[in-house]
This record gives sequence, structure tokens and C-alpha cells, in this order.
Amino acid sequence: WIDLSTGMNRRPWAAPAPSAHALTALPTGADMHGLCAAAAARFGCRSDEVLPLAGASAAIQLLPHVLSGYHASVLSPTYNEHAASLGAAGWQVSQVTEPLRLAAADLAVIVNPNNPDGRSFTPAEITDIAGMVTHLLVDESFADARPDLSVAGKRPENVTVLRSFGKFWGLAGLRLGFAIGAPDLLARLSERAGPWAVSGPAIQIGTAALADDAWHADTLVWLSEAALHLDQIVTPHWPLVGGTHLFRLYQTPDAETARDQLARAGIWSRAFPWHKHWLRLGIPGNREEFERVRAALTAAG
Repeated sequence: WIDLSTGMNRRPWAAPAPSAHALTALPTGADMHGLCAAAAARFGCRSDEVLPLAGASAAIQLLPHVLSGYHASVLSPTYNEHAASLGAAGWQVSQVTEPLRLAAADLAVIVNPNNPDGRSFTPAEITDIAGMVTHLLVDESFADARPDLSVAGKRPENVTVLRSFGKFWGLAGLRLGFAIGAPDLLARLSERAGPWAVSGPAIQIGTAALADDAWHADTLVWLSEAALHLDQIVTPHWPLVGGTHLFRLYQTPDAETARDQLARAGIWSRAFPWHKHWLRLGIPGNREEFERVRAALTAAG
């Protein structure tokens, strides 16, 4: 199988084996400080504004219990765990389609760039939206490939940013992500997450990967070119709806049928129960995977 159902980089950072210390000892304060410093340097913020967690998903689950308020608005359609986690925590959740309809929310949520359609907002636009709400949560899980969109380094005071590690670096199983926000909020979030919320191997590998400037720069170029190459293969069959440099979204005659056609060639994709035409494909990781996609689409006619 070629799993293109997620937005994970299929050319991952080459992680070394964790050291004996990382595997056998509990993480120390110095270990965590090193990871926070590496993340802060990568994201352009202060290290005391960074909290490592077991993936951005951990922050999505925990933040509704830490933030105060009653009414949350989520800019949709988007990753459904935001609305689900807020609802489970007792928030009244509205899903809206236009940024102006976020106004006056106790908490507004924007995924930037968005999953699955790639809708994006500039830092200036995010700042304007932040001025309309009490608190703004900006999920930048797919922003590593578009650093120009990030507000992590110029965050308004009422904004909390989420960053994934596993997607861009291609190490989803490591379970690492970051919340970037006000230190007092992060302290409450850390208390909620409990001690040792990030494993020793995740700290060690994450610290080294975040500091690898050459790999980061090369991967930015690779992903941007690979996304365009995938479009060249797919758009003669299905029009492009949108996407990011980590996934693309296409309009099909019937998404379930298209998904099954690809599955017969050993390629797994993502259809959405709320839209019968949209199909999302992650970016193949090498020439062979691209050719598998091309052959599957050609065979389907």
C-alpha cells in the first residue's frame, strides 16, 4: 500500500536511533529546554512561548478544558476534531464558513492553511480576525511548508498557535507537536497534560530535526515541486479544488468510486462523508509512487 490518505511527508527526516539516555531515563528539564529552544528558533518565537506536547492533537484535546468561555466558532469545513473536542468539553460550538462570522466568539478556531481545501490567511488577516474575538486558536499543522503564513513569531496576545511535527518531518509515530502562546496559558496547559507529556526519544529526535536547516530548506523546495507534479498527473482526470504542499484536494464524479479505483492499485486516499465529490491525496514520496498514481488513473479511464 501507498498511504496517501494523510498529509504526512513521505520523504521523512532520517532520524537516528535514540540514545540509551533517551530510552531509559525520564526526560530532564534540560532536555525539554533544548527542545523548546530548537522549536523557538524554527518558529521565530521565544522559548517560554513554546510547550511541547504529544502531537498537535493533544493540544486540540486539552485546550478546550483550559481556555475559558462558552461559545466557540470554528471556520469550516475543516479538521473535525476541533469541533468534536470543544463539544465534548461542554462548549457551544458553531461552524461557520466566513471569517466575519467568527466575530464576538469567546474562542474562534482557524486551521491555516486549511485541511482539506488549503484555504489560507496572511498574518495580517489573522491579526484582524484576532481583533474580533476573545481568543483565537490558529492550527498551523500544515504551515511548515508555508512559513510565510505563520503567526507563531508575531502572535497577537490573544492568539494561541498549534504546530505539528510529524507531518512536515514525516515522523508521525513520534507523537510530537507544540502549542505556542502566552506563558501563563501554557503553564495551565502543561499542568493539564501532566508530567513527561513528551517521550525522551521524541525530545531527542525533535531537537535535532528542528535544527537541521539544510534538510528543512531542501524539503520546502521538494514539497512545492512535488505538489505541482501531482497536479500534472491528476488534473487531466479530476480538477483541482485546492490543497497545500503536503496534500491536494480534487473534485471527482464520485469520491467513493474514485477512492476504490485507487485502492485497487494499492493506493489509499481520503474521501469525506460530508462531500460526495472531494478526494484528498497526500504527496507521493518518490518517482515510483508518482508512477503508481499515474498508472491507476490511466487504468481507471
